[in-house]
Amino acid sequence: MDWFKLSLQLNKFPINRAQKTLQEIQKIPAENYENYLSEKRKEIVEYHLNNNRFYKNFFGKSSFSNWNEVPVMAKTNLQQKLQNRLSKGFSKSTVYIGKTSGSSGTPFIFAKDKFAHALSWAGFQDRYQWHNIDLNKSLQARFYGIPLDFYGNAQERIKDRISLRRRFPIFDLSEQKMEKFLKRFHHSNFSYINGYTSAVLLFAKFLKNRNLILKEVCPSLKLCIVTSERLFKEDKKLMETVFGVPVVNEYGASEVGLIAFENKENEWVVNSEDLFVEILDKNNNPVPNGTEGRIVITSLYNQAHPMIRYDIGDTGILSEKSTLKKPILEKLIGRTNDIATLSDGKVVPGLTFYYVTKSIIGDTGSIKEFVINQNAADAFKIEYVSKTDFSENQKQKILQAIETYVGKNLKVAFERKEKLTRSKSGKLKQFTSDL
Repeated sequence: MDWFKLSLQLNKFPINRAQKTLQEIQKIPAENYENYLSEKRKEIVEYHLNNNRFYKNFFGKSSFSNWNEVPVMAKTNLQQKLQNRLSKGFSKSTVYIGKTSGSSGTPFIFAKDKFAHALSWAGFQDRYQWHNIDLNKSLQARFYGIPLDFYGNAQERIKDRISLRRRFPIFDLSEQKMEKFLKRFHHSNFSYINGYTSAVLLFAKFLKNRNLILKEVCPSLKLCIVTSERLFKEDKKLMETVFGVPVVNEYGASEVGLIAFENKENEWVVNSEDLFVEILDKNNNPVPNGTEGRIVITSLYNQAHPMIRYDIGDTGILSEKSTLKKPILEKLIGRTNDIATLSDGKVVPGLTFYYVTKSIIGDTGSIKEFVINQNAADAFKIEYVSKTDFSENQKQKILQAIETYVGKNLKVAFERKEKLTRSKSGKLKQFTSDL
């Protein structure tokens, strides 16, 4: 039984047509790909100008002439009633409706027409097959959150059952819960793990402390896919060691689908089939490959709701090896709002603190997780989960590193906790600023 295909068909998503369309797109020669992208961009803009009052008002003109004149959409532009943003001929009952995770602090409800949603799933299936994972047959160990209300929880459980997913809820990641997770791997033929990076990493550290290789516990395991949170090289190395299988990076967003997926050559290949991904500077101009900028995405097939030059809130770099048909994401740097502004006006990526502390804390082997919060222009707090408090020597090393890489005269407080606060979805935001 093709469970993946059946679940989509039961919800009237035309997966067969979507898969055929995807194959046709992939057959387009590289030398003709610029024409394909230009035509689809023009087509989707003109469709929404003619059929979507919200987009026509947002666009500010009645006709399309030049792509660089197409306005960039911010999440705040979409924070209004969904009914006002649907295209002519679509209603809430005829589209797929979802809600963004809100990890950027700017959540909103969105819609996709059923063909566009099916095309997104066809893309996921195509990429998973790069690593011999078949969504119709491969059993997934899913390290995600889950709705806690009765209806939402039951609905998600049914979807999991049909989609060959077995949920590992990550709101409780105590050692006792990890023991239960491990038993499930003993008794199930999981093909792959899929989940938030921080939760999967914590499970990997649990296995390391017990000197276990997960593939020896669960011989059917082939792959681990991590998503939604940053994966560092040293963490990937640890996971691959204790899992005994490759670990690959997935980058996606519910409102646009799959954005990039790592192939067997460790290239983070950007989805150029049903998305057009740009890297723009602060003035909305495209930057050369190899240069950092804002990630801006166009859904080429979503007719129900415009997602055109949509600023997703992340920053990244496309590799200089990129082509229009095969763009390669060299680096995903983080969210544009993950920055610290110091009292002297200096602006520092929040990731800097994470690198500084991680390089030191990682040496101890006893620190499970940590997060950093800026609560004043010159004050930061590091919360961490560990069996013991930081020693004075460890604290001094961290303070010295912060002074070297971030700035002087900064106040840093340390607090050991039993567990860290996660978002409602189960994600762990590793740097936050209250400013």
